[in-house]
Amino acid sequence: MTRDISGRSRPPVSSAWPIQSSPFVRDAIKTAGLMALAAATGAIGWNGSLLTLPLAFAFPVLWANSPSRIAAGIVSAGYFLAASRGLPQGVVNYFGSGIAEGLALWLGASLAFVAVHAVLWTSRPGTGRTLRYAAAAILMSVPPFGIVGWAHPITAAGIVFPGWGWWGLVAAAIGLLAMTTKFWPIATLVWGGAFAWSAATWTEPSLPQGWIGVDTKFGGERGTYAGLFQHRETIAAVKAAAAQGNKIVVLPEGAAGVWTPTVERLWVRELKGVDVTVNAGAILVDGQGYDNVMVEISGEGARILYRERMPVPISMWQPWLTLIGESGGARAHFFANPIVETGGVRLVPLICYEQLIVWPVLQSALYAPDIIVATGNGWWTDGTSIVAIQKSASIAWARLFDLPLIMAFNI
Repeated sequence: MTRDISGRSRPPVSSAWPIQSSPFVRDAIKTAGLMALAAATGAIGWNGSLLTLPLAFAFPVLWANSPSRIAAGIVSAGYFLAASRGLPQGVVNYFGSGIAEGLALWLGASLAFVAVHAVLWTSRPGTGRTLRYAAAAILMSVPPFGIVGWAHPITAAGIVFPGWGWWGLVAAAIGLLAMTTKFWPIATLVWGGAFAWSAATWTEPSLPQGWIGVDTKFGGERGTYAGLFQHRETIAAVKAAAAQGNKIVVLPEGAAGVWTPTVERLWVRELKGVDVTVNAGAILVDGQGYDNVMVEISGEGARILYRERMPVPISMWQPWLTLIGESGGARAHFFANPIVETGGVRLVPLICYEQLIVWPVLQSALYAPDIIVATGNGWWTDGTSIVAIQKSASIAWARLFDLPLIMAFNI
């Protein structure tokens, strides 16, 4: 004890500091712990494995239990950045740039996810918090925020409720909302039981008879497209698949390169007399930019089957070019052609980036499709798990709606 000038005793000044600062310290420790758990959830849940994808359902409870709005942003950043950790290396591979550019795009891509979840967070538990999380989940599912709505927990619905269709989506949404309430332990047990049953009875998506997806290993480089040698190699692979009795051959994104009348004549001539139809990725260039497309080709002719709704932002989709009067970049057809038909079969085409976001597949599911066709050009993902994540997301959606799935990737 010490004494003041009047002789009265008072406690040491230092003993007051822990009392005054303890709420801040507790919140800081809690935030750090929640961020670490969120990062682990993102990293393990989104590693390309189907069995770990349901871990994404833990994100809402971590967000809801954040002690402040800033903490909610930090927790959201931990989850998103861990889930999308392959992006910096992918940027380096694609642009041939340094890691600094990759890190900048990685952090920039997280801003929408972090901002939405931070702004909508509330300290008041109850219905208000649950509705705010519902709003955040919806905003991250559709444009404009949904354009970077990667790692959305709802993607795991098909792993936990395979074959349930829209009811499975509703059940998953209710479960996610329940994770923001005080009943989250009960919701976790229910989720765990549903997932255990799903894992015990799991079956892969079926393959439609007569269809085959052909992977390629041509690699790639920014700004380069299929040359004559690659065309001939790819056509030979198609003919080999046709010789095995396959009637529809699906090729990866970009497999047919820049689609021109000359390229079309080459493919149609080579497939003349071959009983096969090819669905191949290509790009269609004009004076304003280009479309990333899927082309249907046979010995009878060719047609543009599908125009990509959401190309990869920055590397492909560059909307700012029109604002400065320049051309170039891929067009985004946001809600166009959700279903395409070939041979009387209704397809859901999902090209590359569309497999990582929510609205394209859900929009297509409204039209009672028969098959999901997922293609990609993943040469730039070397050293990352991006392609594995794309495949696991495609499988999850296919199982949710109990649809056959055809995949074809170039690596």
